[in-house]
Amino acid sequence: MQLSQQQNFSEIVLMIRQAQYNAMKTVNAEMINLYWNVGEYISKQLDSSKWGESVVKELAVYLSKHEPDLKGFSDKNLWRMKQFYETYKDYPKLSTLLREISWSHNLAIFSRCKTVEEREFYLNISKKESYSFRELDRQISSGLFERTMIGNAKLSTVLREIHPDITNSFKDSYILEFLGLPESHNESELQKGLISQMRNFILELGKDFLFVGEEYRVQVGNSDFYIDLLFFHRGLQCLIAFELKADKFKPEHLGQLNFYLEALDRDVKKPNENPSIGILLCKDKDTEVVEYALSRYLSPTMVSEYKTQLPDKKILQRKLHELFDK
Repeated sequence: MQLSQQQNFSEIVLMIRQAQYNAMKTVNAEMINLYWNVGEYISKQLDSSKWGESVVKELAVYLSKHEPDLKGFSDKNLWRMKQFYETYKDYPKLSTLLREISWSHNLAIFSRCKTVEEREFYLNISKKESYSFRELDRQISSGLFERTMIGNAKLSTVLREIHPDITNSFKDSYILEFLGLPESHNESELQKGLISQMRNFILELGKDFLFVGEEYRVQVGNSDFYIDLLFFHRGLQCLIAFELKADKFKPEHLGQLNFYLEALDRDVKKPNENPSIGILLCKDKDTEVVEYALSRYLSPTMVSEYKTQLPDKKILQRKLHELFDK
């Protein structure tokens, strides 16, 4: 087969795939519209006292008996449709987002999230990151919303000035439960675990992160230095250097990372790219010590901690409230 023919055929395949994708989006949007309309109808009937609660079960039985080909309309699901409508009826700006993710994704978000801000966050990120249901479920369980909001609040002035679009790009803590590390571990074990579980690590970081390399070599003078993990961030258009510390944060850790950022910006960064960012990823940190260490620090650096188990969401929610109630 000639190369030109292959290219023509590839273009046709692309057309077919695009049409299939568009058809799936249309079907999904229509299904969400249906569930919304059914939920609205039930809600208004109950509010007007035209229906008692038992009527919803009667409706489910009727549909099952007379329209057996209609699946997914049990009394439990009908109540979910009512909850879906009532959750979002006062927030029309979320209407488009609702119809761009699946019903199972919507169900996880409106049933598990407590505030409109949290729901909006997961609606947006589900669309942006194209989460599978399992990935979304894991992110809600890991308190992604709370960790990201805390991270946003702790971004330094330098980072905000250099990278105006940095909001929601980093977290105050990263959850690495997929590594299966024992409580006592060293930096080498942490690094090897992250390399072997890079797909899961990228999910935790965000899909805008592209992995560049481990033990990335930078040469300064006649000496070689090695950055633990190096990434490129598509949205921020910059290199991201991760320095791993399997112990508690110490202010002197920042000097090494700052040196790496200087080397990256002078010798690795391309002219069209933005200044590099450093993430010091520690097993633990004292917030006050971090605040003091960064207060006069002019390098675009964050100090985050990692956890090897899923967090208690109530603790994260309390930290978030404390932060914004100051």
